[in-house]
Amino acid sequence: MTTPLSPTARSTVRRGSSRARTDRAELYAVLDAGLVGHLGVVLDGAPVVLPTGYGRVDDTLYLHGSTGAAILRAATAGAPVCLTVTHVDGVVYARSSFHHSMNYRCAVVHGVARPVTDPAERERGLAALTEQLAPGSWDATRRPDRRELAATAVLALDLTEASLKVRTGPPGDDDRDLAAPVWGGVLPVRTVFGEPADDPLLPPGVGVPARVRDRVSPAG
Repeated sequence: MTTPLSPTARSTVRRGSSRARTDRAELYAVLDAGLVGHLGVVLDGAPVVLPTGYGRVDDTLYLHGSTGAAILRAATAGAPVCLTVTHVDGVVYARSSFHHSMNYRCAVVHGVARPVTDPAERERGLAALTEQLAPGSWDATRRPDRRELAATAVLALDLTEASLKVRTGPPGDDDRDLAAPVWGGVLPVRTVFGEPADDPLLPPGVGVPARVRDRVSPAG
């Protein structure tokens, strides 16, 4: 069992509230299926939103980047942040331009990121980040050395203040448009992995490992 999402003033879905989800397991599923999030923070009085990798361990998201990155320095100093992960599942074609839309799953997390300084937690967070992007790679590759760790900021963002919004299904056309001879429906969108491309500097005899090959989509 998981704790349901408990909206705060910031995380309450107001527009299209019928699309809000309150099952924390659904939030986990959307986050776990993503490859990139967008991290927002206010820098020098202006909003800045940048793409970033992330990884989840239970109710915590881990983020990382260069210790010299301004957005991470601001987050480390206690600036409020917002992280968004969105999946586009389909383009919704309607009979009117007004009702064109998208089917999507969107998670939004608010909070204050916590700098991770404990060595064991830093390793756990970096492992989660690696496994989110490239499953199986943390144990198969060289771990970060002391110099690399010193140049890397690791932040933890709690999932307590989070919302999830999902749209599915056909267009929501007005009754007056339903008889129009215009196609309406959904064009599905999916992300697929293609054939792996070898690094030209690979030593002879190093083939594509199962952890990579297993991710290739059948149509890729």
